Amino acid sequence: MLQISDLAYRYPGSKQPSLDGVSLSVYRGQLVGLLGPNGAGKTTLISHLSGLLPLQKGTITVDDLPLAKARRADPTRIAIAPQEYAFYPVLTVDENLSCFASASGLSGRYKSKRVETSIAATQLASHRGVRAQHLSGGLKRRLNLAIALLPEPDFLLLDEPTVGVDPQSRAFLLSTIQQLAAAGMGVIYTSHYMEEIEALAQEVTIIDHGKVLIQGRLDALLNTDAAKTRVTLALANPPENAATILAAYGDVAVTGDGFDVLLRPEVLPTTLFSALSEAGISISHAQFGRQNLENLFMALTHRTLRD
Repeated sequence: MLQISDLAYRYPGSKQPSLDGVSLSVYRGQLVGLLGPNGAGKTTLISHLSGLLPLQKGTITVDDLPLAKARRADPTRIAIAPQEYAFYPVLTVDENLSCFASASGLSGRYKSKRVETSIAATQLASHRGVRAQHLSGGLKRRLNLAIALLPEPDFLLLDEPTVGVDPQSRAFLLSTIQQLAAAGMGVIYTSHYMEEIEALAQEVTIIDHGKVLIQGRLDALLNTDAAKTRVTLALANPPENAATILAAYGDVAVTGDGFDVLLRPEVLPTTLFSALSEAGISISHAQFGRQNLENLFMALTHRTLRD
């Protein structure tokens, strides 16, 4: 198990901590979604796990060994496929994999085996002689992943692994990542694509301003009070103050042809419908259901734009 306990970090000269008491557990075979707005602390957390930042407060352990000691014993137990392209553009796919395999301490038959296994897992066989700079966006993402898989890590950190790829490449990457977790690898997956996290992750942690806002099993989180019911309404005779009337029952957003209302936990859709009827307002269309992850994320982190 990879265990993060009460992790805190403040960059020199910063008034606010980038991490403030973050705890997170990842088991082998488990895929954990890590979410947060820009500046939430995700990059700082990943930098700790990848060995780029020293501990200031808190602990990180791998199978009960402190991270530094675990890394000395096996530097490649935790691998990362970063958001940036992490390969040499002028080298071919084969040359990149050979180079990074050697950098990971692999040699001989085992090195050759891991290169072939990584190529097979990411379906890069037909591109192995192509310079990386000439690959498409999807192929570059697959090369990033292939490099991370070379040392056969126990835990894999994936930072926005599908940015800038076509739908087919995204589907392939998601399927491959799902298979890696099913085969026993622990995965921490960060993405701004909520539907990816919702499709893949068993556990989700949402952080903001360096703190954990909520974490737990995805199904449970989507049924908590924080995951309020969303009602989409089209009113037949909306008064000018319709948004104000609806705001008494939850958070309101005006859509192209009606309103989205994120109901407060104690408000049932039938309560809202009855109130509108009593006010003489007719409903031409209404749709409601369980909260999705994006709704939960927006409710917890609010809708303010982040730089």
